[in-house]
Amino acid sequence: MSKLKNLEDLFHHELKDLYSAEKQLIEALPKMAETASDPKLRSAFELHLEQTKAQKERLEKVCEIVGISPGRTKCKAMEGLVEEGQSMIDEKAEPEVKDAGLIASAQRIEHYEISGYGTAAHYAERLGHQEAFQLLKETLEEEKNTDSKLNKLAKGWINQKAE
Repeated sequence: MSKLKNLEDLFHHELKDLYSAEKQLIEALPKMAETASDPKLRSAFELHLEQTKAQKERLEKVCEIVGISPGRTKCKAMEGLVEEGQSMIDEKAEPEVKDAGLIASAQRIEHYEISGYGTAAHYAERLGHQEAFQLLKETLEEEKNTDSKLNKLAKGWINQKAE
């Protein structure tokens, strides 16, 4: 592992971490969608899978813009979050309760991504990588919207059905 000497190095590190996170999420979301019993929740996971694939491609473009390879870094935080989601999938629970738990797991993931993309976007802007900043900001807004949609599903009826 190379030494991080400046904000540019840290920015590159963050991009590689986010790329790994997106790759792991692309593997996890189909399982979450398959497990969800509520059709709107299943649809939300399926939509987010397509969005995540586009976000991964967007990250590849950002890496190309700043002249790095996304590499083979393993995002340990996402690995843990995905494991928690898998634990919920494996849990013996009533379908409505499992749906509420899946939303909780998914929102933890979204909050991690919001944090990561917010940080990377700030670094890009600070370092003068305007095109990268715009792409990262676009993904940040998508992550915030996904979190909001999950929140509406949870508060709208899924948590109530789990009572």
